[in-house]
Formats: sequence, structure tokens, C-alpha cells
Amino acid sequence: MKSSANLRTLALWSVPVLFLGIFFFYPLSSILRYSLGRSQTGILQPFLEAVTSTYLLKILWFTVWQATLSTIFTLLIGLPGAFLFARYQFPGKALLQALSSVPFVMPTLVVAASFVALLGPRGWINLILMDLLNLTAPPIAFTNTIGAILLAHVFYNTTIVLRLVGDFWSRMDPRLSQAAQTLGANRWQALWFVTLPLLMPAILSAALLVFIFDFTSFGVILVLGGPRFATLEVEIYYQTVSLFNLPMAAVLSFVQLGCTLVLTIIYSRLVTRLSRPLSLRPRSYNQQKLRTWRERVYALIIVACLVGLLVTPLLALAVRSFTRLEPDRGSLQTNHPGFTLDFYKELSINRRESIFFAPPSTAIAVSLGYALATVILSLLLGLPAALAQTHSNNSPINRLLEPFLMLPLGASAVTLGLGFILAFNAPPLDLRTSPLLIPLAHTLVAFPFVLRSLTPALRSIKPRLRQAALVLGANPLQVFLNIDLPMVARAVLVAATFAFTISLGEFGATALIARPDFPTIPIAIYRLIGQPGAINYGQVLALSTILMVVCASGMLAIERLRIAEIGEF
Repeated sequence: MKSSANLRTLALWSVPVLFLGIFFFYPLSSILRYSLGRSQTGILQPFLEAVTSTYLLKILWFTVWQATLSTIFTLLIGLPGAFLFARYQFPGKALLQALSSVPFVMPTLVVAASFVALLGPRGWINLILMDLLNLTAPPIAFTNTIGAILLAHVFYNTTIVLRLVGDFWSRMDPRLSQAAQTLGANRWQALWFVTLPLLMPAILSAALLVFIFDFTSFGVILVLGGPRFATLEVEIYYQTVSLFNLPMAAVLSFVQLGCTLVLTIIYSRLVTRLSRPLSLRPRSYNQQKLRTWRERVYALIIVACLVGLLVTPLLALAVRSFTRLEPDRGSLQTNHPGFTLDFYKELSINRRESIFFAPPSTAIAVSLGYALATVILSLLLGLPAALAQTHSNNSPINRLLEPFLMLPLGASAVTLGLGFILAFNAPPLDLRTSPLLIPLAHTLVAFPFVLRSLTPALRSIKPRLRQAALVLGANPLQVFLNIDLPMVARAVLVAATFAFTISLGEFGATALIARPDFPTIPIAIYRLIGQPGAINYGQVLALSTILMVVCASGMLAIERLRIAEIGEF
């Protein structure tokens, strides 16, 4: 019986593992083999140069330092919000939870454009201050600063803390803390000695996941950090595209991948601890209305902070895309706002009459096509893997494979894109001109999120239902089609929406493998960012707003479709 269960687990894992082997590990091994083979001083020389280079060590230190600092600030903002969501009910809570999740799926370039629209030289805050103080230059220098990087990272990842910690906190039995207070502990002692130790696996899991995303940050550093700052990912891009120093790029990719593997192994162990039996309660049992004035003031402060941090930049971007700024003659005021649709109309105009021009409207259609293909591929891979994890929770195969599922999130997207070019350049896998190449890369990024969406839903199905179907003569395929699939249909829609929004915003790998005549929306935005002029900047705002609306709609749909009491990153 046990051997048949292991065989079934292996069969379910076969397609996802084969996919990861061909489209993740094979391209990475190809770029490492090709890059290190080009070194004229031997394979080990690039590693020695990286270890002894003061410049590269500074980049590694900055990568770790900014990721650590970003993680700390994210916890400082997220933990009070997690407590509010876990313990209290208040008007507008469901909408705020949905809006707080939107930044997580926003493309990095859109996030950068949002903060530039709010705090940049032509952002709303600078325009207002210039108007009030009669200034001719923006008083706030935001772009190309470490503050811009940290703020964008906190904006991105606060929802991870709200979800992982808040969801677990909301189901903790409050009687444990009450028992400590009955024995003489005050509220702070109960929090420190009872609640926090029980929450620590969730807090550490959230912190590790935030650190991984900040450690591998690319678009935020590239756009908001500017030339002054570089992480490992940005340096890999620079070594590959600008210097074509492939051996050094390969070494840096190897270092980044090794760090990510260690972190994902630790993360998987912590998530396993979260799934151990504890005295948990339904969320409705633990949550109460705001009763005292202190609770209301606390809720008001936290809600104001979350709205100001997570909603205001996106709102500033949307409003700015419909605003025309014109010189106000006879005054020190430099800009006068007015409503316009010109930026959206410009999306279909080729003013330079370039033969290589691909209108942004084409980019929208291309992105939607790639996103649909990514959804199909992600579900075909995610469903078997989720079933394998569900049917054999304690299988050594699952424990071995689980850490590797997160590796695509931590791998260098630039290196992966270059690996695709080198690995799939000859029959039978000559995919350099294939439209499938980009959806395959997007699927690698979306697959872990799809798996995390499907697994908790499948685990919520009572085993007795499957056993009853088997006793009545159903085979495993019939059990899946008639028992599992109908019960997790909403989770499948959530996973599909995750894959769709992630595909729309992927930038790193797409920047290398996208064809010039078939750009995606992030590629079109990046091209426009590099071109001067108010018209180009307006098109950036318009395209970013379109992408933001699509991603936000997807995240709101996820919140509506998410199965009650079930959620996992």
C-alpha cells in the first residue's frame, strides 16, 4: 500500500519535475557551462575574481543590507496591521484587505512609475509644494535614493506579513493568552511569553519570504535606484548586457541561486512547522468589534498608514495619467493641471515613423496572449504537484522537492533569459523564435504561487470523501474529476488569476527574450521610460495605469474567490 502511494506520488510529480528540469535547470546549467567555459584563465578564475573584488563584495553587501533593512521596515508596518486584521472587525475591512494585496502582484515598473507620479520631480507632492511655496524646482529629491528603494520594497511586501502572520494569528486560540493573564501575567507579558513564541514560525516565514524578494530585486533598483545603486541582480544584468562578461555574470548568478536555495529550505521547514496541529479557532471566533476609544484610535492610525503607503501611490499614478501639466505664464508656478485623454490617444501613434515601432496597443494584446498561455501551462503543472503534496503529506519525495519549487523566484531572471537563448537554439528544442518561449519563462515564476494556492484547498477536502468514492468503484481519475476538482474550483480560479497577473508584470527574463516587434506591456513601459519628453512620460503613465487596473481587478477577484479560512503563500 505504501509503495503504491509512493508510485502515485512519483507519477504526479513526473510532469512538474520534467518541466523544471528542461526549462529551469537545463538553461541554468547551459549558461553556467557556456559562461565559465569562455573564461580564458580557467573555470575557477571568475570565482576567485568575485571573492577578491572589492567592488563585487560591496555589491553583495549592499544586496544583503538593503534586503535586511527592507525586511525590518516591512515587519514594522506589517505586524501592527496583521494584529488589526486578525483580532478586529470594522467597516471596510474586506476592501482594505483586498487593496493591500494589490501591490504584491503589481509589476516593478508600474510600482516605480507610481512612486515617481507621487514623489518624483513632476510628482503630485512636489507640484503641490512648489505651488504653495512658489518654488521653481522640486523640493523633494526622491528618485535615485536609498529611501525610494526601501519604500518601494515595503510597498511590495507588506501584504506578505499581513497574510502569513495575520491569517495564522486570527486562528490562534485566545484562551492561551487569557490563561497566562489569569495566572498573573499582564497583557505585555502574555504577548511576549505566549503569543509571540507561537507566532514566531509565521513571523520568520514571512520575514524570509520578504527577504528573498528584496534580495533578488531588479526592476525597483534599476528604475528607482538609478546608477548609484546595484544589487546582485542588477549587476548580473550589467555584466551580461553592457559588458558581456558572461563568466562573471554566471558566478554572480550561482552565488544568488545558492543563497536563495538556503533561504527556501529554511522557509519550507518553517511552513511545515506552521502546519503542525495547534489549538486553532475559526477567525470569526477570535475577532471582535472595535469597542474602546483606544482600539478605534489604533485602528484609525493603522488604516491610515496602510492606505497612505499601499493605495496612495497607485491612485496618484491613475490620476496623473489623466492630467496635463502646462506652463502657467506670468507666474512662478511651473505647472497647471488639467484633465486630458491625450496620453491614452498617443498609445497608437508612431510620431517618429520608425519601421520598428510596435504600438503599445500591440503590447497589450501580446501580454494578454502570453498571460493566457501562462495560465494553461501553470495549471497543467500545478494541479499534479498539488495533488502529490496533498495525498502524501509526509512523503520524503515531497520534503525533497518542495524547496526546489521556490528556486525560480530566486534565480536571476536575466541569467534565465540568457540561458533560454543558449539552451534552446538548436533542434529539437529550437525555441528562439517560438511564441512559447516567454510563456514558458512566465510559468516558471507563476508555478510556485499556483502551487501555494491549490495545495491548501486540496488539503481541506476530507479524505473520507475520496475513500467513499473509491469504495464505490471510482478510479483515481474519476475521484479527481468528480470529487477534488468541483470542490477546489474556486481555488483553481484563484491560481489562474495569480498566474495571469504575474505573467502580465514579468520583466526580467522577458527583457532578454522578447522579440522587438512583439513587446509586452512592461517592455513597452521600459522603452518609453528611457525616452525623453512629456509625451513619452505620459504614455508610461497611461500604460502603467492600464496594467495596474488589470492586476488590481485580478487581485480583487482572488479575494472574492478565495476559499474561507484557507490561504497560503
